[in-house]
Amino acid sequence: MTQPDLTGIKFFIQTFGCQMNENDSEHIAGILSAAGARPVTAPDESNLVVINTCAVREKSVEKLYSLLGRLSKFKKDKEYLIGVAGCVAQLYRSDILEKKPCVDFVIGPDNYWKLPEMLKSHFQEKFIATQWYRDWHEIPEIQRTTAVSGYITVMEGCNNFCSYCVVPFTRGREKFRPAQNILSEAENLASMGYLEVQLLGQNVNSYRDPETGTGFSALLEAVDQVQDLVWIRFITSHPKNIDPQLIHTMQQAKSICHQLHLPIQAGSEAVLKRMNRGYSRKEYMAVISHLKDAMPDIALSTDIIVGFPGETEADFQQTLDVLEQVRYTNIFSFRYSARPLTAASRMEGSIPLEIKKERLQRVQDLQKKLQSEMNQAKVGKIYDVLCHGKSKKDPQVYSGRNYAHQVVNFSSGQECEGKFIRVHITGSGPYSLKGRAPD
Repeated sequence: MTQPDLTGIKFFIQTFGCQMNENDSEHIAGILSAAGARPVTAPDESNLVVINTCAVREKSVEKLYSLLGRLSKFKKDKEYLIGVAGCVAQLYRSDILEKKPCVDFVIGPDNYWKLPEMLKSHFQEKFIATQWYRDWHEIPEIQRTTAVSGYITVMEGCNNFCSYCVVPFTRGREKFRPAQNILSEAENLASMGYLEVQLLGQNVNSYRDPETGTGFSALLEAVDQVQDLVWIRFITSHPKNIDPQLIHTMQQAKSICHQLHLPIQAGSEAVLKRMNRGYSRKEYMAVISHLKDAMPDIALSTDIIVGFPGETEADFQQTLDVLEQVRYTNIFSFRYSARPLTAASRMEGSIPLEIKKERLQRVQDLQKKLQSEMNQAKVGKIYDVLCHGKSKKDPQVYSGRNYAHQVVNFSSGQECEGKFIRVHITGSGPYSLKGRAPD
């Protein structure tokens, strides 16, 4: 089939959400560029704006509608198309077109490959593309936003149906990318000079190669053999799928960072059960213990939800206790917000907003204290840092990440972007490290 010609289209993509959303936007940009469209750096330079956004948190939806409100004003003075992509498009579909007349199309995560044909065919019409497909659809086109660290999607969707989570309704059931395609992309990135890859999936460690049936540990071992890749990361892992083989693979691999994002969500047995997380607090803490025994230097991060329906003060104290015991390098913490279609949205025991705000603040205050203590203990040490470029806050210094995925801002007398730099840590704050590279 002849590729539609989108020459003349200048597109701008705004992304809200997680690494999966960022990677999706790279694919959307690649698809449009391959058809002749040209990326621009601001909405007012474009004649096509695509907003790719998450639906897991209410805040992302609020950002979407706020941006659409601003764009609708501009659209009165200039003719251009506005499209909404991603999980929000899948979840709200026709509601977006009805509530926001400025929107010309919505397109779900399983349909990006259709964009050129649909734009060419429906340039003057509104359209919706949110079909589901059971099989993996390979999208080779990608326009990466960085030449330092490359995302590689390994799976889509989730079968867990946590009671608060909308992902099964926005990304569908689990489907897995063929391992050979994943390895080819990793090899291609390495040949282009990428030193780090990040394997992505909603529940990445449930991966099964659709062609051989081999699991995630075998995939990691294969990626670990790719020449010239220095660091390999993966996200997001589900605690119930962390098995001894995966821990052993992480321990023995030459390139897999001793760093893991492992969401607990809540420290209370009762809350975890209502969340339908599929593990107990005791089981989660046993996994943490196994990880630390195998890799004493492992850096752990997590997700926390406060104010889940029925959460008592005693339940909440159990969450604080987990933070004290595990001592995470970083956390992502949120107030519970009811999401459409989820079981939790129908639960009794709603927590007042003021209590949710107060609990979130207590979580963040405790974590800030713990991170400050742990980061202060790193002063005087030397780390390999993968430099991502100049700091956005201070262009006089460089910024990068260490193996623990912590931000390290450092001074250097040489050009560092895209390189590994040995950095001597000279200072710290709760959210980053400061250092100095040799001249």
